[in-house]
This record gives sequence, structure tokens and C-alpha cells, in this order.
Amino acid sequence: MMNHYLLLTPGPLTTSESVKKAMLKDWCTWDDDYNLDVVQKIRQTLVALATPSNDYSSVLMQGSGTASVESVLGSAILPDDKLLVINNGAYGKRIAEICQVLRLNHEVLSFKETQAPDLALIADTLAHGQFSHLAMVHCETTTGMLNPLEQVAKLCNQHQVRFILDAMSSFGGIDMDVAALNIEFLISSANKCIQGVPGFGFVIAKQAAITRCKGNAKSLSLDLYDQWHTMEHANGKWRFTSPTHVVRAFAQALMELEEEGGVSARQARYTQNQQLLCHGMQELGFKALLPTDMHSPIITSFYSPTEPEYDFKRFYQALKALGFVIYPGKVSDADCFRIGNIGEVYPEDIARLLSAIAQAKYW
Repeated sequence: MMNHYLLLTPGPLTTSESVKKAMLKDWCTWDDDYNLDVVQKIRQTLVALATPSNDYSSVLMQGSGTASVESVLGSAILPDDKLLVINNGAYGKRIAEICQVLRLNHEVLSFKETQAPDLALIADTLAHGQFSHLAMVHCETTTGMLNPLEQVAKLCNQHQVRFILDAMSSFGGIDMDVAALNIEFLISSANKCIQGVPGFGFVIAKQAAITRCKGNAKSLSLDLYDQWHTMEHANGKWRFTSPTHVVRAFAQALMELEEEGGVSARQARYTQNQQLLCHGMQELGFKALLPTDMHSPIITSFYSPTEPEYDFKRFYQALKALGFVIYPGKVSDADCFRIGNIGEVYPEDIARLLSAIAQAKYW
């Protein structure tokens, strides 16, 4: 089983052969051969990756990562609550859009896509806005920026605000302790740094915070409390059809994360990939969109060449023919493209990519 090309994106991403093989068998959701406590083991492992604290639990939600974000917002923000949304990219903007659709009491603090959130402005807004919650994206893959997690968590603690973290593209690839940061809800997805495949997201949250959601959901299928309660009391049963193949693939991916040495080892690999990429791209004449101190180890944006013969579609197709798929840009006021380095991608793959870019450079 061979990939036709490496997916150098922030997810879906290139998975291992063994993760793919885990999906080759059809499973019945009610059969013991499928279940074998697989969901409960996944839930326990996710919490263990997030924190040694016993105050946290996890719940899996069918659908995309955005569905899990919506399940948290639609369940956790009570009628008397008020949410502050930090927006400096497409995914912070998406949180705000969910709030608008669900008619949640919220306010948006917006920054440029290439601007780190202004901590002083956030502190001042929290001090005067009577907010109950704050939501922020950790790794904003619009640009590849890593937002200031520890500093924002500290501000939430100072102002007694509940912290909702969209860690979609960072959890499993960047070490963190959700209890030490006092994160109320962390949201991620199967097809990101854990290196599974698309099909469900997950939420790691304080058990007390999940209980607080009871009866508040704005959706039947995205009711976070009911999904958690069913999994908690029915041995990992999903309320509606379990994405069986994806679950089995994810269980395999978690095993491979442990075999690699855990999150810290995976972060080290991703970081090495990203540093090799940036150094090599610079040598080839490409300039990164963001300053180095804003980079994440997940994905990096590069300015498009200014030569008149450059065309992204031709560049993309040339790289694809050589075995690599990259990402178009998503920044409003900059012509750029993005290259991810997470998934089953190693330094030797980055070296091969740079060689391919050198071949494709003249379009």
C-alpha cells in the first residue's frame, strides 16, 4: 500500500500504512469484535495525553473538527454567559460565525491575519466586558501562526474566564497540560497530529464543565453532554452510528504515537521538519510570510514568487507530479501558499520536497 503523493497539508494528512490497514475490515457497531472497549481506551488515552489530572474527561463527536467546535459552543455557552472570541485568521472567524448562527451572546476581538493577538487589548477587554468564556485558536493554520497559549490562559485565570481552546491542528503535536493551563474545553480532530483519518473530532474537558452543559445544546446531534453521558455510561457507545473504520484507524494511530515516544517526540520531529523546510526554502529564494518567532511546527506560509511566469496552479501540478501536494494560500492581503509538515512525514521527505521544488521552480 503506497501513497501516490505526500499530503503536505494541515490535515487530512499522510497516514502510515498500518493506519490505512486498520480500515480494511468492516465492523458492526454492536459486535464485541469491534467494541472491545476501543472507544473507552481512546477516551482515556486522549485525557492522559492532555494532562495527568483526574478532573478531565473526553468525548468523541461524529463529523469534522468544526462540528466538534460547534458542539462545544452550542452546549457550553448558557443563556446568561458571554463569550469573547479571539480572531486572527479563518478559524477564529469560523468560531465567530458559529456564534452568529447559534445566536450566542458574544463579542469578537479581531486582529490582522498576520498579527499576533494583542495581549494588553485582550486583558483590557476582559476587565471591562463581563465575559464568562474566551475562545481562541491555538495554531491558526491560515498563516501557520502559533497563538500565545500560555499568556492567554494566564489572562483567563486572572479574570476568572472559562477558556475554550481550538487545538485542532496542535493537539498531539505540541506538548501541553490542559489542567496546568486551566483550559475548560480543548477541541481537536482525528485527522491532525494524532495522524488518523477524517471522520470525528474530540473534546477534552473538565468533567464539571461538561455536566454544566446538560440541557443547553442547540442541536440534537451535536449535544455534547448527551454524547458524553452515553459514552460514559454505555461502555463507549455512540448515540448515533459510530464511524467504525475511522475509530479503528485512530486507535492504531494512538498506538503509533506512543511508539514514537509520545507528544514530545512527535513535536521534535515536526519541529525538525519545519526548520529544515524554512531553511531550504530560503536557500531556494522563497520568503516566509511570518517572522520566525511566530511560526508553528505545523504549517508554514510562503510568499508567492513575483516573477510574471509564476502561476500557483502550474506550480502545484508540477509538485504533485513529483509526489507532493501543498496548500494554496488563505491570507486576505498576501499572495502566498502553504506547506505543512505533519503526518507521516520525516526529514528525508522534506529533503525530497525541496529537491522537487528546485525542479519545479521555473514553472
